[in-house]
Amino acid sequence: MTTGKQTKDTDPNPRLTRRQRRADALRRQALSPVRILLMVLALPLTTGMIAIGVYLRVSDYERHEAVIHLVALAGCDAVEMLGFGPFREGRPGYHKRNDPDGDGVACGSFALQKPRNVAMPGDIQANPRNLQTPKQRTVGTAKFLKP
Repeated sequence: MTTGKQTKDTDPNPRLTRRQRRADALRRQALSPVRILLMVLALPLTTGMIAIGVYLRVSDYERHEAVIHLVALAGCDAVEMLGFGPFREGRPGYHKRNDPDGDGVACGSFALQKPRNVAMPGDIQANPRNLQTPKQRTVGTAKFLKP
C-alpha cells in the first residue's frame, strides 16, 4: 500500500531529479565562501568607481580639470608624483588644506623644486614663436576649440 509519497527509487520522472541536482550544484556554487568573499572585497572598489564617475559628470569643471581636482584632494605628494601644480585659489586643484601658509597657492613649495629645463605648457620657452595655441576640449575622438 502506498501512502501518497514517492521515494527516490520509485520516482517516475528521473529528468526532474537531474534538474534538481543541477540546481542544487548551482546553488552551492553561488553561495561558496570564496565567491562571497570576492563580492565583499569588490564592493568598496565598485562604490568608489561609481562615486568618481558621478563626480566627473556633475562637476562644474571639465573632465580633465575634475580629475586634477580629485588628485589634488589626495595631497601635494600625489600632485608632485604626477607633475601637476601649483594651484591658485578659485581654480581646479586648489584645496585650502593644501595651502598651509594661506597665500592662495596650494602645493606652491612643489613648484619651486621643479627643474627649469622642463618646458611647461604656456611657457615662452616652450613656444618660441610666441604663438597662442587655442584651448581644445575633446569628446571621444572629436576636438572642439574654445573661443
